[in-house]
Amino acid sequence: MTLFQSIIIAIIEGLTEFLPISSTGHMILASAAMGIHEDEFVKTFEVFIQLGAILAIALMYIKRFFRGLNIYFKLFAAFLPTAVVGLLAYDYIKAYLFNPVVVSVSLILGGIVLIFIDKKVINQETTLADVEDISYKNAFFIGLCQCLSMVPGTSRAAATIIGGVFNGLDKKQATEFSFLLAVPTMMAAGGYDLIKSDLVFDQAQLIMLAVGFVVAFISAWIAVKLFLKYVSSNGFTAFGWYRIVLGILFLVFMWGADLA
Repeated sequence: MTLFQSIIIAIIEGLTEFLPISSTGHMILASAAMGIHEDEFVKTFEVFIQLGAILAIALMYIKRFFRGLNIYFKLFAAFLPTAVVGLLAYDYIKAYLFNPVVVSVSLILGGIVLIFIDKKVINQETTLADVEDISYKNAFFIGLCQCLSMVPGTSRAAATIIGGVFNGLDKKQATEFSFLLAVPTMMAAGGYDLIKSDLVFDQAQLIMLAVGFVVAFISAWIAVKLFLKYVSSNGFTAFGWYRIVLGILFLVFMWGADLA
């Protein structure tokens, strides 16, 4: 992987991490399109730059995290299912599901669900004054939905937003809870991946890691600000169609490459 390719991957990570279109799926597809070999450094790089994107959310919502302990308890209830399932299924998922075909199919199926969800919530009003008022039961259910995002291409953001909508949150609240839940989830997943990696980096790789972290942070900050404004007024349908079109195009691309 070159420095230029690492910047492209970092931009993709930051722009897609908190949108319901699957950052992992986009990175896998982009790497395949650019001919990047998925060696141990590339896998570590993709995990490390996610921490840059997470830092953007942590700083953006820092006042909420210092408001009190209530939000931590609710996020823990939502994080628990992912932690358990992740520890049990980590090796299987990494070994068998991280490939462009799984990503493409997941993108298409998730897009269909998002379009359906948008129709469900078009006039849905919430009874909660704030996302912190969500019950532990509903938070836990959102966490169960988040487990689906372990399949590449599903999208952690899409799974948690869908879970939030089915638990009475409006579009904005479901999106914000998804952002907040990303902090413990991605920190735990990223930390676990980095601990399992025993790589020793050379100077060029350290530069790519540093540049990728900063680029992912900046692009994530911009994406989240724009996404919240867009969703409040327009919903999720456009993202659903985007997922479907991207998934189909990449399946056609891979089919053509196999025939060539």
